[in-house]
Amino acid sequence: MSTENLPQSPEQPGFEQPIRKPRVAVVFGGRSSEHEISVVTAGAVLRAIDRSVYDVLPIGITVDGRWALTADEPDRMAITDRRLPSVDQLAESTEGDVVLSVHPGSREVVYTEPGSVPKALGEVDVVFPVLHGPYGEDGTLQGLLELAGVPYVGAGVLSSAVGQDKEYMKRVFTSFGLPVGPYTVIRPREWEQDASAARKKIVDFTGDHGWPVFVKPARAGSSIGITKVDDLSGLDEAIEEARRHDPKILVEALLRGREIECGVLEFEDGPRASVPAEIPPVQSHDFYDFEAKYIDSASGIVPAPLTEEQTAEVRRLAVAAFDAASCEGLVRADFFLTEDGEFVINEINTMPGFTPISMYPRMWQETGVGYAELVDRLIQAALRRSTGLR
Repeated sequence: MSTENLPQSPEQPGFEQPIRKPRVAVVFGGRSSEHEISVVTAGAVLRAIDRSVYDVLPIGITVDGRWALTADEPDRMAITDRRLPSVDQLAESTEGDVVLSVHPGSREVVYTEPGSVPKALGEVDVVFPVLHGPYGEDGTLQGLLELAGVPYVGAGVLSSAVGQDKEYMKRVFTSFGLPVGPYTVIRPREWEQDASAARKKIVDFTGDHGWPVFVKPARAGSSIGITKVDDLSGLDEAIEEARRHDPKILVEALLRGREIECGVLEFEDGPRASVPAEIPPVQSHDFYDFEAKYIDSASGIVPAPLTEEQTAEVRRLAVAAFDAASCEGLVRADFFLTEDGEFVINEINTMPGFTPISMYPRMWQETGVGYAELVDRLIQAALRRSTGLR
């Protein structure tokens, strides 16, 4: 019998393996206080990924740390009637777990559920981790992906950790000669063993820099847990609020001036800065807090009304901050333009808010890189980059 018309196997000469689209696992949610904002970001990223180019696997991490298989339904991930979404609302099962193999080179994802045979979900080629805050943006997830040998979007282990811890971020910036504002740190042991001495440390700080001060968690984001304190009477309450999110707190002096942000994106030839944006004062809010950012949708001015020289300087400083912290992929750098006309860097975000109306995508839109292109560039950069020492 002739075998001419029988299907060929991969081992037979002339067999052509079908081209497989790169598979992107979008990982979101997480255990931090920024869980819901991460879900909102994931919805925007999922909506933007070109399905003719990539296969997509959405994986949500619940607030208790369980990895869950979720439906690919971006519309359910939006803020609706001032209500924030969560992974628990999106998970396909309350008991099933998604497991990523940590065997380097495997990249296999498996779904397990009690009483059922584990189901192979196939390999992933790259992870887009849109988690914010601890247990996601701080190097912990990045370390897991390094162990598994799976490329991922954004900063590596060290730069993620530096970008999350505002104290060490400022120390790194200072060591590279970048201007930072006055601050002091209260470590967990200081407050727990001698609250009076810790309180006096802050009072001494205000003696040098004045009231008000901002008391904030040292390793949180989205302006969660931050209190503006006008005098000693509000200090203890502000400390306890910050410590609800992080046992280590940061106390910063007020810098009078304008809030300026700038995006950095890694291109093939190195990092480049976007046009900057300005965050104007928000009516009914003492500062640009969580409610102003996400619930009341306060909007920045893009591009910021700066002189040509000021624009060039803040873009230079943003790239310098990116390099100082050994970042990869993307960063949003936040500055104050003081009344003396000097830029002071406040912080960087290695995975900034990423909805189409967030400041980072808006700055790049104005610079000439649209949202879908921005997402694609980040995925392609991650696919080109290996894991491990680099």
